[in-house]
Amino acid sequence: MYDLATRQRALALLAEGRSLNATSRATGISRAAIRGWAARGPEPSGTRTRPLVTDGPAYPYLLGLYLGDGCLSRNRHGVYALRIACAGSWPGLIDACEDAIRAVRPGGAVCRVRQQGCVQVTSCSKQWPLVFPQHGPGRKHERRIVLEAWQQEAVAAHPWEFIRGLVHSDGCRITNWTVRTVGGVPKRYEYPRYFFSNVSADICALFCRTLDAVGVEWKAAGGGGRPYSISVARRAAVELMDRYVGPKR
Repeated sequence: MYDLATRQRALALLAEGRSLNATSRATGISRAAIRGWAARGPEPSGTRTRPLVTDGPAYPYLLGLYLGDGCLSRNRHGVYALRIACAGSWPGLIDACEDAIRAVRPGGAVCRVRQQGCVQVTSCSKQWPLVFPQHGPGRKHERRIVLEAWQQEAVAAHPWEFIRGLVHSDGCRITNWTVRTVGGVPKRYEYPRYFFSNVSADICALFCRTLDAVGVEWKAAGGGGRPYSISVARRAAVELMDRYVGPKR
């Protein structure tokens, strides 16, 4: 009897495009068993499916991660693999992503699939399209991204979690510097700054509207061939971001 985590890891490998043979060799599980999980879902027989939780702070955070670096991949019989790509250099981000998935899908298994330069945090369920209705064919920036009314309510209830998820996926906190002449002597000054960049104009708009809602000043930073970059640089705004978001770890 394989546990749920093992079943979901096998389905995650299938979702990456591996064949039944390759998945069987990688996991040591028979092709028949993997084929059955793909057809019926990964939960053992008799397991009752719990509804996903979207009314807490974990969901807006996970939504931000999904809009930035996430996708849904359909397996057989309506089972979907949620995959969030997290940079391998940020172990705290990987842990936070897994915690959010577990909070949104209580009792479900989560697996980590290591790839070059990143870790795919993955969980399989038939219910993922219900809570990520932005799923669709093609890349996100090639289609309209609009939140449903209930999603807007979830973000309004926990705006900082949504901002944190977006920054943790497609943003960063950096230290800028400039030189000023004081008394005829050039002095170097350093100051922190947040950047967010996403080629989807809709996702950038969601980020900016949420910043407006919490009182964070921002400006477009479209130079250097990056037309979809948002900058937060004013001291008061950075202090707010540091208080509620902080750098990736």
